[in-house]
Amino acid sequence: MKFNFYKLFAYILITFFIGSFFVIFGVDTNIYASINKPFNLPAVIFPIVWGILYFIMGVTVYIISMSNNPNKETAINIYFKQLFVNSLWTLIFFALNLYLLAFLWILLLIGLVIIMIMKFVNINKLAGLLNILYLLWLLFAAYLNLSIVLLN
Repeated sequence: MKFNFYKLFAYILITFFIGSFFVIFGVDTNIYASINKPFNLPAVIFPIVWGILYFIMGVTVYIISMSNNPNKETAINIYFKQLFVNSLWTLIFFALNLYLLAFLWILLLIGLVIIMIMKFVNINKLAGLLNILYLLWLLFAAYLNLSIVLLN
C-alpha cells in the first residue's frame, strides 16, 4: 500500500468536520453542566476523547480506502453513514434537548458502528479493531444518555 499523506489528511479533516459539524456551527453544549447526571465528568474530557476518536476514525477509513478489497466502497459508505448519524446526535441532544430520542439515536449509531467494524475487520483487521475504542466510548455515552433520560 502506497502512503498518500493528502488522502490521509483529507479523511481526518472530513471526519472532524462532519463529526463536529453542529458544535462548529453553534450548538450550545453548555447545557450539559445544568442537567442531572449520574456523575460529573469534567466537560473538557469530551472534546479530548472525541478528538482522539475522530483522528483514529480518519486513519482507519484511510486504511480501508487504500485497500484493494472490492468491498471497500461498501465499508466506506457505512463509515460515512455512521458518521452522519453521530453528528446528528449532537443536534438531537444539545439543540433539541430530546434526551430519549438521543438515546434511541445512539443505539442506532452503535448498531451502525458494529456493522462498520465488522466490514472493516474483513478488509483490514487493525482498522476494524481500532474502532472498538469508538464503540466502547459510544456504549459509555449511551449509558450516560440513558441516565440523563431517567434523571431529568
